[in-house]
Amino acid sequence: MHRWGIIGTGDISDRLVPDLKAVAPGAVTAVWGRTLDRARAFAAAHDIPFATDSREDLLSRADVDVVYIATPAHTHAAVALEALAAGKHVLIEKPIATTPDDAERIFAAARSAGLFAMEAMWMRFNPLHVEIIERIGEGLLGEVNSVRASFGTPFQARGRTLTPAQGGSVLLDRGIYPITLAHWFLGEAERVEASGRFMDGTDVDGHATLEFGRGFAQLAWSGVEFLDLSATISGERGWITLDPMFWAGTRARVHAGSVERIFVEPQIVEHPREGNGYRQMLAAVERALGDGLREHPWHTAADTLRVARTMEAVHAHMAMPTSSH
Repeated sequence: MHRWGIIGTGDISDRLVPDLKAVAPGAVTAVWGRTLDRARAFAAAHDIPFATDSREDLLSRADVDVVYIATPAHTHAAVALEALAAGKHVLIEKPIATTPDDAERIFAAARSAGLFAMEAMWMRFNPLHVEIIERIGEGLLGEVNSVRASFGTPFQARGRTLTPAQGGSVLLDRGIYPITLAHWFLGEAERVEASGRFMDGTDVDGHATLEFGRGFAQLAWSGVEFLDLSATISGERGWITLDPMFWAGTRARVHAGSVERIFVEPQIVEHPREGNGYRQMLAAVERALGDGLREHPWHTAADTLRVARTMEAVHAHMAMPTSSH
């Protein structure tokens, strides 16, 4: 069991820490907050022994082996580099950084220091997604040729802001999920067409068609309106629909395997959620660290960088004068 420090006291940390304590009881030893009062309140709520408003104090502690970073997205790279320089493994809330270059700097620093670094893409470790990926890999759908996914709700998570200075971006916050899903089954996008809306310089919704070597994806995201929260992966032998909310899914419908399954009665696949949904990812990180791995094979640096490059291309298309409105 490794000892964890938490950097950031927002909503995501509030939901992740109980799952971490369930996976590794007693493992959370320290927390950092923007103010000492916030840090102390979070520590009291989660029974964490040490609270501070000094990252240096947390990162210098001998009883912290790995840090979970959940500060605003535009600070992820700087905070991760601080942690790596201090000799700590890092698990970084998605997006790992706001640009591919910053993401690469994090992974390069981790490689140089011989430390573990991973983007906290919990969706990849969700038991439902794990089963669907395995079954598709075994040929259930034949060759996958399309992915459709959207994530839109007309509100922001608590404490989030839509200003660029604070790292606000609905593409980075929500669009990352459908884009990541498409990459799992189709590889890296070769061509991007995208459009979106901006408010005060920040993207608030968008949609994209990504073309891959063997198929395409139609994706959408929004922070100002509802969009269908399901996703579908289609292939030459059928399709699978991930019910809402697809990124945190517990239920899928498999339209493949027989004529009956395809047209009349799809197979239902269900995996009830454990805790707040982070347990499987956290357990996987613990196992990887115990095995001496420096990245997780299910969500590697290369995987993260491919998605980061696609998001950068999508944002560039959205920001074009002919495509923004």
